[in-house]
Amino acid sequence: MVMAEDKKTPVTKAASSLLSMTESLATDESTLRQGGGKKGRDRQHRLGRLTARDRLDLLLDNVDTFFELGIWAGYEMYTDIGDITAAGVITGIGDVCGRTCMIIANDATVKAGAMFPQSVKKLLRAQKIAFECRLPIIYLVDSSGVYLPLQDEVFPDEDDFGRIFRNNAIISANGITQIAAIMGNCIAGGGYLPVLCDKLLMTEGSGLYLAGPALVKAAIGQIVDPEELGGARMHAEISGTVDFLEKDDKSCLMKIRSLVDMLPQDPQRSSSHTSFEVEHYPYNLYDIVSGDGKKAYDVHDVLTCIVDRGSLHEYKADYGPTIVTSFAKINGIPVGLVANQRKHGVTGRGEIEIGGVLYAESADKAARFVMDCNQSRIPIIFIQDVFGFMVGKKAEQSGIIRSGAKLVSAVSNSVVPKITIITGNSFGAGNYALCGKAYDPNFIFAWPNAKYAVMGADQAADTLFDVEKRKAERDGHPLDEKEAHKMRKKMQKRYLEQMDIRYGAARGWIDNIIAPHTTREVLTTTLELVLRSPMNKKTFHTGVIQV
Repeated sequence: MVMAEDKKTPVTKAASSLLSMTESLATDESTLRQGGGKKGRDRQHRLGRLTARDRLDLLLDNVDTFFELGIWAGYEMYTDIGDITAAGVITGIGDVCGRTCMIIANDATVKAGAMFPQSVKKLLRAQKIAFECRLPIIYLVDSSGVYLPLQDEVFPDEDDFGRIFRNNAIISANGITQIAAIMGNCIAGGGYLPVLCDKLLMTEGSGLYLAGPALVKAAIGQIVDPEELGGARMHAEISGTVDFLEKDDKSCLMKIRSLVDMLPQDPQRSSSHTSFEVEHYPYNLYDIVSGDGKKAYDVHDVLTCIVDRGSLHEYKADYGPTIVTSFAKINGIPVGLVANQRKHGVTGRGEIEIGGVLYAESADKAARFVMDCNQSRIPIIFIQDVFGFMVGKKAEQSGIIRSGAKLVSAVSNSVVPKITIITGNSFGAGNYALCGKAYDPNFIFAWPNAKYAVMGADQAADTLFDVEKRKAERDGHPLDEKEAHKMRKKMQKRYLEQMDIRYGAARGWIDNIIAPHTTREVLTTTLELVLRSPMNKKTFHTGVIQV
């Protein structure tokens, strides 16, 4: 039980199903952090190596402040193979000798650190975030390479394995430090990652090969000792590939810390996370927003739990009531807010508009606001709880497509940092227009109650069922009532499973699921990160916009 400080009233688990969902997900994440379990940890220890989590404990200044990303990656995606926890790779942001760094660590307790399609996707996302925020990257390499049975999903495309090494080269060329440490296996094409980094460390007993002993024998018939082929000492003394030869994991991690300590100091952080007060205690969010997404609420109440007290300055407050645009500050950092309003609104013409739906006026307002933020170089926070754009004859005649296209264009060409928080529904073109994953948010997070889909489950099931019903009738086999009911239920169940935010998190559609009461803290952290990269090098302009 948690005490709400502003009202001095208890917030209990029963107060909101959103709170129950948050607590349940926190428990599940604790399990995910166990990696491959006892068997995998025992294997590492037999080899004289630390686990990936143990390595983070030694590397980071404070592991408790490690900002982990993508922990749900691969969740329930490879059930025929086994649990590929967190896609077998840990990514996140933490401090090393006072410098904020991106950490990418293979978890060899999970399938010997083999790289699955989602492992690659997760690693690429971490590289992209580091590039955009100009974060040094530390790679802790311990991987058996690509998972060969899925090689066709890992190998050739622009967002597959080879893109990692292309990124290594681009990141280095842009002056962002990359340090790699091989503390186990590094086999086949994966060997390019550490060698393309600025500094390369390797522990005794580790192996770096383009082809391991078995493949060498199969390819050219040569029988060779693993150490002579690709051992740490060979690479340090003969090939000259390794910059620092280290005795063991602990020694290697201490050397990394020493090397990071040579880097320039981080830019001065803008503020302490506790320097400014909010209007309402963040735990009130559990009373404002429901877990099922059906409850109407005033998004202003949500914002007062996130932004600095008294800092909201609403833009076009009396126009386009189903979206709220406002300037504000979060721990002293100026931001622009674009947030769906979930309570019904009344236009200046006296017409009622449905909460959570985008109308032509709200899209026009949001587009102008996004352009204004770019003009003023102010980061934008998108808070999504959207059913989509309004449909129907009146909506079409109002120019809803034209207005929506205007907003999509403004968001697509935006050059200021963009952070998206999904606090409820994220359906259809509403997801696109309010900076969904396809529109390059610097970070994108979701609450545990979030739902990600083209449309709601009931609408989707009805649409799909209607298509199948008409097809059956055309084929001369109309469905009887019992069969029809069963088919519709099956479609609805499948759609509900895909709407679950864990489904989207597994596929990398969001960076993490966050507890609602931590939203302000997460935004403060990520704003400080995105503001490391200067905005004045980019110019904002759009193409042709219909007005």
